[in-house]
Amino acid sequence: MEASAEQERREYSRRVEERQPTGWTLFAGVLLLIVGSLDALWGLAAVLNDEIVFVGGQGVMIADVTTWGWIHLILGSIVATTGLGLFAGAEWARWTAIFFVTINVVSQIVWFPAAPLWAFLMIVLGATILYQLTARWEA
Repeated sequence: MEASAEQERREYSRRVEERQPTGWTLFAGVLLLIVGSLDALWGLAAVLNDEIVFVGGQGVMIADVTTWGWIHLILGSIVATTGLGLFAGAEWARWTAIFFVTINVVSQIVWFPAAPLWAFLMIVLGATILYQLTARWEA
């Protein structure tokens, strides 16, 4: 009886250890939190005062800055929340992060005429996150 209880405890602890996120997953999670938070703050600033946020004027904008602010606020919040899921080592968080980071990178490309340095920084960070979640994932 006691031997089977010991074996169950070892098997349970092995399963718990398997679910622990790796260093690369934590790195991607931290970047997701940073990118998502910055994106949400940028979106909030665009919603509250679009005259200050809009720094460019060259190029084609599909919508006004307030609309893009709402898009970035919602997308940034989802990306940051997904980063918390990566800390827990959840498999759904990986696929959700890949999807929403890809959308975030595409939205930054559209945002590029308004704020080129900001968009470039977010695209580079997004590419780093995608690399960590695809090439460096240890399943």
